[in-house]
Amino acid sequence: MSLSVNVSLETADEYSVQEITYDGQEKYTQPLSMSENLTKLAQRIDFSRVNNYDDTEPEKSDTVAEEKETLQSAVWPWESVRNKLKSALTELCVLLDDMNVAKDKRYLVLDPVSQEPSEFKPLTALVARKKALAASAAIIQNGVEFLKSHQNDATRSRAMDFHSELMTIRQNWRMKKVGNTILGDLSYRSVGSRYPHPGSFEVTKAPTPQPITSPSNVPSPRASSLKVTVASDLEGVSYIHVNNDTLASGDLSIPLPPVAVSSLESSWQQKLENAQNVLFCKELFAQLAREAVQLQLPIPTLVIGNQIIATLFPGVQLSIGLCHTTVPNKKTTEKQQQTPSRNEHKPVLEHSLHQLLREIHYNSLHHPMPHPATATLGISRKMYFAGPEAYDRHTLMEACKSETMLEQIISQSQHVVLRLRTMYMIDTLACEIKDPLIIAHWLCLNSATKSSVKINIVSYGYESQSRTPLVIHVGVKNIKAICRDGRTFHMSYESQELRYLIMSQVSQHQINAIQALSKLMGWKVLSHNVNCGVGPVEMIGTASSIVLASPNGDRMIAVRHGPQSGAQVSISLSPHEQDFYPSTLVKDRKWQNINGGFKEVMWEKIEGKNLVSKIEYLMACLTNF
Repeated sequence: MSLSVNVSLETADEYSVQEITYDGQEKYTQPLSMSENLTKLAQRIDFSRVNNYDDTEPEKSDTVAEEKETLQSAVWPWESVRNKLKSALTELCVLLDDMNVAKDKRYLVLDPVSQEPSEFKPLTALVARKKALAASAAIIQNGVEFLKSHQNDATRSRAMDFHSELMTIRQNWRMKKVGNTILGDLSYRSVGSRYPHPGSFEVTKAPTPQPITSPSNVPSPRASSLKVTVASDLEGVSYIHVNNDTLASGDLSIPLPPVAVSSLESSWQQKLENAQNVLFCKELFAQLAREAVQLQLPIPTLVIGNQIIATLFPGVQLSIGLCHTTVPNKKTTEKQQQTPSRNEHKPVLEHSLHQLLREIHYNSLHHPMPHPATATLGISRKMYFAGPEAYDRHTLMEACKSETMLEQIISQSQHVVLRLRTMYMIDTLACEIKDPLIIAHWLCLNSATKSSVKINIVSYGYESQSRTPLVIHVGVKNIKAICRDGRTFHMSYESQELRYLIMSQVSQHQINAIQALSKLMGWKVLSHNVNCGVGPVEMIGTASSIVLASPNGDRMIAVRHGPQSGAQVSISLSPHEQDFYPSTLVKDRKWQNINGGFKEVMWEKIEGKNLVSKIEYLMACLTNF
């Protein structure tokens, strides 16, 4: 019996039949190369069905794996795990090979072939559209970058053409075209100004490029093709000069500093800024002049030409002037540099004026809520509720009161003058009075019309024992002082009143310091009087006194301190050290402890740096244990 094996043979269909003619002749197609065959097979893969296949297959694969495990369990229990790891490693190796083949062109080159008609794939179309849009965006971006680099190229001519410079000026200023004329606006109407000046300027093309000069009168190489024409009354440089000083000598002309004159010739941007500043200063001065005429003060306010004079205190005036120049004068400038002006400019008050005018502009556009449906805008919130709340006449008059801009700047100027006087007076007293020390701490956060200073009066070397605080509030026309014991003193603008108060507090501090020292030394206080009525009357205030007794009671010290007279110290001793001789009147020895008369001490010959140290030395010498 012979063993036979069935062998199946399949002919290699290398040439597929493309067409059979009527006479039976066959036409074969050219076989694909290996790269073309691989490309064809790769195009048949539907990647959108890979996930679905993976989701539906686990059940079948699990059943097959269970059958295999049951059959191979007798061989090795970890056989399935090894097979899965081996298959995973094989897939990773294949993936790495595919990546190498796709990355390096030396392994395989895919030739394009004609694709077979296939069904529409939306994911592939979306990816293709994204790639096309990305390519278009890259082309546009490259063009933009090229234009920017071309614009910022250093080799480009520095002279700007008319249209590009006109575009620059339109970015900074309000412009409009009226017919064939280009007009601009410098006014503050858009922020609430009601000043009647139009504030317009005209922009034309310069016939020849005009060189731009810097503030230091050094021509720059860049030229401008624009010509800016402003109104004649807006040309030049202007600013508000504020000064609060003693009575003027009658000269109302305020010279312009050389710094402002040097910036007259500049570029069109600087020219427009100067013109707008001139317009702002004119509006500010016009508003102040209008309020000065309507304001009713005890001493009338004067408006003469371009200057406003208001009285702050007797002998002190506030001068507000409008400085405006159009043509620089070299002789005048040199004269100003050699002889500076006597009037000192106050930039803080000028800044306050600018803020007040801008606040008026803001309030003219931002009205308080609620806005009525039929009534006019601009009425205060209290007036809206006057009817429903049934306000009386007094309440309505208080609601209608409002400070004008001139009243506010006068109040600020009065506060500045009063604060400077207070500072000068405190510093003068601190230099004059060496014992005790006067230390002033000014508050750094103050308002425009109120300041505060805390004064500490201490004795050198005894700061921890006694300290006399004094808080002073400087207002507009008055000064308020709060003492250590809570007493409040209201004083006028005369700084001499505050001087008398501080000197009185110094006198009381010396007595309080001696009282604190007596507790440490063991001495008893027999009498302590802040307002002593004994002795000569002081011109400033009443003197203070204190009487101390030694621990044994056989010695006494009396101290009297006045604001002007200073310290007077007297001591009293008992005659117990002498021999006792009884008499018909004094029969017992205890009556010998009665102190005798007081004798004044030669204060200059006692050792010590200040009053408290000398009193301590005197107490130590008189103490008898």
